[in-house]
Amino acid sequence: MTTSVEPETTVELTKTPARQDRALAPVRALTQRLGAATVAFAIVATVFGAVFAVLTPAFWGHDEITQFGRAYQVAHGGVFPQRIADDRGVAYGGQIPVSVDELMGYAFRDYNDNPDEPDAMVADPGAYDRLGSAEVSSATRQMWFTNTAAYSPVPYVPAAVGIRVGEALGLDVGGMYLLTRLAGLVAYVAVVGFGLYALRERRSQWLVFTVAVLPIALFQAGTVTADTLTNALAIMVSALLLKALFVGDRLHRLETAALLAATIALPLSKPTYVLLAMLVVVVPADRLGFAGKLKFVPWAFAVTGGVLFLAWTKIAAPTGDGMGLMRPPHQWGQVRPADQLKGILGDPVQFVHVFGESIALRDHRWFNQFFGELGFAYVDVPAISMLACLLAFAVSFGIVDRMSTATATFRRTLIVALTVLASVAMIYVTLYMSFTPVDFYLIDGVQGRYFVPLAIMGLAVLARVVPLRLTNSDGVTPTRGTGITVACASTFALIATAATYYTVVWG
Repeated sequence: MTTSVEPETTVELTKTPARQDRALAPVRALTQRLGAATVAFAIVATVFGAVFAVLTPAFWGHDEITQFGRAYQVAHGGVFPQRIADDRGVAYGGQIPVSVDELMGYAFRDYNDNPDEPDAMVADPGAYDRLGSAEVSSATRQMWFTNTAAYSPVPYVPAAVGIRVGEALGLDVGGMYLLTRLAGLVAYVAVVGFGLYALRERRSQWLVFTVAVLPIALFQAGTVTADTLTNALAIMVSALLLKALFVGDRLHRLETAALLAATIALPLSKPTYVLLAMLVVVVPADRLGFAGKLKFVPWAFAVTGGVLFLAWTKIAAPTGDGMGLMRPPHQWGQVRPADQLKGILGDPVQFVHVFGESIALRDHRWFNQFFGELGFAYVDVPAISMLACLLAFAVSFGIVDRMSTATATFRRTLIVALTVLASVAMIYVTLYMSFTPVDFYLIDGVQGRYFVPLAIMGLAVLARVVPLRLTNSDGVTPTRGTGITVACASTFALIATAATYYTVVWG
């Protein structure tokens, strides 16, 4: 009997690897066609973006009440900031359905009145279901959203589509709101996925992946905010610049078209990233597929993007006079952009001193927030998630493609480095002028998540300067194992983040 079993067992063992190969063949074909990082991103971002969309109570995202207000205005044709009456001072806003406003009001009170640990932050989970099951009322009510009225309609297009589709389907308040969140997530996955697809043949795809799936990035992708599309455009632009400017590959026509379109869309999404979009003019024209007189096409798009940015800045400038209402009542009227600008130009030494104080007192918070301070629950990403993200960064940076002086010259690298530094400076200056009270001791309102869209280009400059790469015993840079490590570390960080958020918010 032993002799009859052994041959069968041997045959079975020899067939097992073949069966496994056949089972994995479709996966290998998909990753070879789209790129391993693209496939991993599509899965991870979709799953965890949806998790955060469902897990986050309504309007608990970053400025999600005012973000939704502006999105609703855009969805119904409101392009420009609309001045509204307010006894407290200058204010901008618009109309919102009464039933939506009821849910907004409850959420606002709920996340501002929290019990001590270990009690859950959400006081009554059933209240969100009851208020969310109401019909979207035809009656409207005026609401204040000066802080988001300054944004152009561009970053709200996905959310506006979600709102209109939800209304067309006759969804209740909760259904329409969830659909709005998911519409932003779809846009994020599509735009960032395209950028990763462009790098499918390069190891640098994993560096872009690591940034794109940071807990804070996917949390925002799962909530209603202008930052969802803004971050997606910035990451896509960075991926394409990484490919053409640092790796030295020629972009395909569709990739060039996407980069040029983003040169216009990104400056209209958030002013602080306008310089990132302008880097298109640094890319050699032949790598964009242009020659002869057509080499000036990128300049034409850059100029157009810059002009539209300046035009919208002028349109939105009056909203800055109402930003003081975002402060505590005793600071109303103390946020005066004109006075702050005058102070910077008249006494730059004092501004540098305030900047130094801000770093000394807040840099640890910005570091934590880069990985994630989740919405207005202010839940910090756990330390183990940060460690997992740092591991993913170490590995993805260690296998990034080598960049020669021929593809990424010193001059171009220096321009990119200065652009990143200038963009960082714009974040501080913008918040100093638009959110910080006059004579305040630091630059208030800076958050680590604002630096995420600049991370890829900053790390690309570092990779160009630092030649160190991970290699095996044969001197070859591994790809499969390192890619799996990056994907697993990032996924672990997201699992720990979601678990922590659920525990703190829902109990």
